[in-house]
Parts: sequence; C-alpha cells; structure tokens
Amino acid sequence: MNDIMLFGIHKIWKKILIIYSNISYEEKVLNLAWGAGNLTYKLSSLVGNDEEIILLDISFNMLKNSRIKLRNSGILGNINYIQGDVKELPFSKNVFDCIIISSRIRNFLKKDQVLKSSYKILKLGGRIIILEFSRLVINILRKIYDFYSFNIIPLIGKVIDNSKDSYEYLLKFIKLYLNQEKLKSIIIDACFSNVNYINLTRGISVNI
Repeated sequence: MNDIMLFGIHKIWKKILIIYSNISYEEKVLNLAWGAGNLTYKLSSLVGNDEEIILLDISFNMLKNSRIKLRNSGILGNINYIQGDVKELPFSKNVFDCIIISSRIRNFLKKDQVLKSSYKILKLGGRIIILEFSRLVINILRKIYDFYSFNIIPLIGKVIDNSKDSYEYLLKFIKLYLNQEKLKSIIIDACFSNVNYINLTRGISVNI
C-alpha cells in the first residue's frame, strides 16, 4: 500500500534517514516503535556483527513477525527484540549511540516524555534521528496534495487494503499534525541540542 500511494518515495526517505543517522561500525542503535523491522534490516549491516541493534515495540505480534522476517532474510546475530513502552524505556543511562524513530512519533501521546526518556539513554554526543510526515512548504502544491490525499488515497485503500476509513482518518490526523518548527521546539525542550531538519519532497516528510 505504501509503495502504491507514495509511488515508492518513502524508500528514498528511508535511505536519506540512514545517511543522516551517520551510523558507523560498532555503534549501538535503538529502533523505536518500528515493529515491522524494515528499517532494522538496513541498519544491521552498518553496525557489524559485534554490536547491537535493539528493536523496541509495544506490540508483541509485530515483534514476533519482524523476528521471523529478519531471520528468514539471514539477519540473526546483532538484533535483539524488546517489548516495551516508549514513554518508559527499559535501559540504563548513556547506552546508545543513536536512536531512530521512523514514521511513528506522531502516534506518541506524550512526545515530550518519549524524547526525555530517549535523551537519558543516549551516550554523550549521541543522536536521535526522526523521520515523519509534515507540512508542505510550497502553498501552490498543497491543493494538489490535499486532493490526492483525501480523494485518491482512500479509494486506493478501499481497493487494495479494504480499509478506506482508516486511511481517511490517518490523512486527517497528519493534516492536523505538528509542523516542522513545532516538532523541532518539542525536541529542543527535551534537552536536545543542535536540532535541525531537512524537508523531503517539499515537506511532505521531514527528517530531523
């Protein structure tokens, strides 16, 4: 469904996320709330077999399915799976070099609590990388984008996924979601410094 409604652009967004994460060999990485494991697969080769990527999600079934999929793809040794709440991360202080949140922060009810919890478990000089939907920065494109989003995508969802209502809800939610500057200010309020963002596809998605 993502491939169809986003024309595969989300794959480019994730490649950019990985580039900006600057993950290097023997770094410890936490992938928050991405139970499907798609991004984790790409990160595995970057850290090497001697380090660790932890995939944390509140859904046991998501983690279970992700584990099966990754193992079937030959990813075995450097990934651990933890069921947990993002608001109260079950780790000691100064553990991770990098935390990645991909297209999930919009779902967190207490974003400030999640970010403060993330800050505590990062090492000195560690970083958090966030990929999320956001606001188009060119007004003339918004009408085109809104027409496609609210008229075409729900129909695609009905045909492909038999789920028109859920996509209508998701798109309305994204439209009301925080813009780039507001999300940046929330991250800064959680004690992070050197916070910047780049607009992807004119702001449809943003990488912070």
